[in-house]
Amino acid sequence: MPKLDLKTLESWLWDSANILRGSIDSSDFKNYIFGLLFLKRANDVFEEEVETLMANDGVSREEAEEATYFKMPPQARWSEIKKATENIGVMLDKAFDAIEEANRELNLEGVMTSTKFGDKERLSDDTLQRLLRHFNQHSLRNADLYTPDLLGDAYEYLIKQFADDAGKKGGEFYTPRGVVKLIVGLIKPQPGQTVYDPTCGSGGMLIESARYVAGQSSGKVGNIVNVSLFGQEKNIGTWAIAKLNMLLHNFDSADLRKGDTLVNPQHKNSDTELQLFDRVIANPPFSQDRWWTPAEVNLPKKLDKDGKEKEVAPNYATAVTDKFGRLHYGTPPRGYADMAFLQHMLAVLKQNGRMGVVLPHGTLFRGGAEGSIREKLLEADLVEGIVGLPSALFYNTGIPAAIWVLTKTKPETLRKRVRIIDASQEFKEGKNQNELEDQHVARILTAYDAGQDMDKFMNVVDLADIKANDYNLNISRYIDRSEAAEVIELAAVHAALRELEAKEADIDAKLESLLEEIGL
Repeated sequence: MPKLDLKTLESWLWDSANILRGSIDSSDFKNYIFGLLFLKRANDVFEEEVETLMANDGVSREEAEEATYFKMPPQARWSEIKKATENIGVMLDKAFDAIEEANRELNLEGVMTSTKFGDKERLSDDTLQRLLRHFNQHSLRNADLYTPDLLGDAYEYLIKQFADDAGKKGGEFYTPRGVVKLIVGLIKPQPGQTVYDPTCGSGGMLIESARYVAGQSSGKVGNIVNVSLFGQEKNIGTWAIAKLNMLLHNFDSADLRKGDTLVNPQHKNSDTELQLFDRVIANPPFSQDRWWTPAEVNLPKKLDKDGKEKEVAPNYATAVTDKFGRLHYGTPPRGYADMAFLQHMLAVLKQNGRMGVVLPHGTLFRGGAEGSIREKLLEADLVEGIVGLPSALFYNTGIPAAIWVLTKTKPETLRKRVRIIDASQEFKEGKNQNELEDQHVARILTAYDAGQDMDKFMNVVDLADIKANDYNLNISRYIDRSEAAEVIELAAVHAALRELEAKEADIDAKLESLLEEIGL
């Protein structure tokens, strides 16, 4: 039997989504399919490991099952699941619960059981039976895959496809691959370092960071990538997908926590001290409003001019109190959390670390509290570079965004200077979203690393010039993409006009002669 290649695997997995159409919303497909995908993969690898142990060590099946790395309780095994003809969803829920219980050391609590299969109003036994038959078509043992990493690649493909299918909701869990590659290339994680994503979504940025490290000398120790991954995600369903994503990519040691990073950061050394990281990377939700939950509880109300009750908006400048001291450069306004995420990332960055974050273009020029924060960041010489991205790259918005690159220790050649790139034209046009392809990423990274001015593309700007622009980082102020107007030579134009007038007179004379000949 030929080994399962990526194209076949992708098509097979995507067909599973078509079975679900009409039963549940497309934005929820991923939760069910990823759960079944992981169950089939875990079962097949478990069986493969059991058979290998029995053959190599001469032990009984019972002894081999006890010795496997990942435990599969009897009620969770595929051979049992596929027999079911009724109450299949309840059986799956019990199977996932048993897997979590049997693998406590992997911190899977809430991962497998975050999606409930037992609701028959959403998923009938007939639909689930079709799904099980569909997933039974292929073996997902390592020996039957073209490469052991194949499933991880297919998983990423599915995440993108689900983001496409879910439309605007897709932006909640997926950052386009080109954008991820670009940010990773800008912050350059190194072997042995820690990488942290405070809004990790489905984990794509952390996995790409690990890939980058794995491609370097000493990037791997045996088969283990020499990097430590950390992340936090507020959406429980998306957090569960991130955990599965890590397991399928063999990063089971990744430390992913649940919760609101701004209000309740989970990676900390004490109640008032946060853990620090070598590299910090993120694509936070753009311009999230009402971002400090404690300030939004039990808001006072007043009557408006029509006599209707209306909540009194809190003043975030006084209502937000952070025991970790992260908002050192100022408190962002209620309607824009962008600079709160940036300052959180800066607070957990080591002194010699680097961070990259995608933020909406408005962060480059908005005034008020954000303008004050931007000024302080620039004066503290923390901003290394700004890369303006094309519009329509993201699923949740059509507006353009920019990557901020920050570091606490700039090289001497970059002190009081900021690299600014206008990459707004670096994209392949798509039907729904534009795409940042590898050649676009390569051009941006080459220019950024060279650190030299490039006409209509990059400019290394002195802080004095930024200060003269009132700390406005709007890219068009520093990179002029307009084409020079064509120089008009008036003398040549007049000569051409005289020549045309002479030709016109000659034609008129010939026409007059012809008309006389025919008697008109």
